[in-house]
Amino acid sequence: MSQFFQIHPDTPQKRLIKQAVDILRNGGVIIYPTDSAYAIGCHLGDKQAADRIKRIRKLDDKHNFTLMCRDLSDIGTYAKVDNTQYRLLKTFTPGAYTFILDATSEVPRRLLNPKRRTIGLRVPDNAIVQALLGELGEPIMSSTLILPGETDPMTDPYEIRATLEHELDLIIDGGFCGFEATTVINMTGDLPEVTRVGKGDPEPFQ
Repeated sequence: MSQFFQIHPDTPQKRLIKQAVDILRNGGVIIYPTDSAYAIGCHLGDKQAADRIKRIRKLDDKHNFTLMCRDLSDIGTYAKVDNTQYRLLKTFTPGAYTFILDATSEVPRRLLNPKRRTIGLRVPDNAIVQALLGELGEPIMSSTLILPGETDPMTDPYEIRATLEHELDLIIDGGFCGFEATTVINMTGDLPEVTRVGKGDPEPFQ
């Protein structure tokens, strides 16, 4: 049975944020709001928790997980970024974009695309996630909360609770945060390539 926290979307309660991070550190799988849609996440180094997410979402090994980062200092640790890419990232973060980048050796191999050493990274514009990341001190390994057979993310924390409470450790109710996934930008080639159009405006990359 999962815990259920109602956290204020503008001024997250420190006590609840700390409890949520304790759950993450102890192998928990959590649902939390972002600036695009609700996401499912776990601690970066926890293989068992990652496997639980794969089971819940029925994901195969080809699925690209995303590292939810507090700011660009995290991105430099987990991805190889040149000066041109960095300037672009600085312009469009925080925001509703996921950037596919070449990964560094800091990223566990099991999280990488099996054919390419790439990882999705993003810096969300959401006070609750920023508070979680600040308390945790490292990225949250994440995926948009889209259930098997569905095309749109789940949006209602109470519906999430009714559907998934026996498979999760924590659901954070941060109110309505949208129903669109992020726009995905592949930055591993010579030019940025939009591979999924979502909430973030794709036009600057086209």
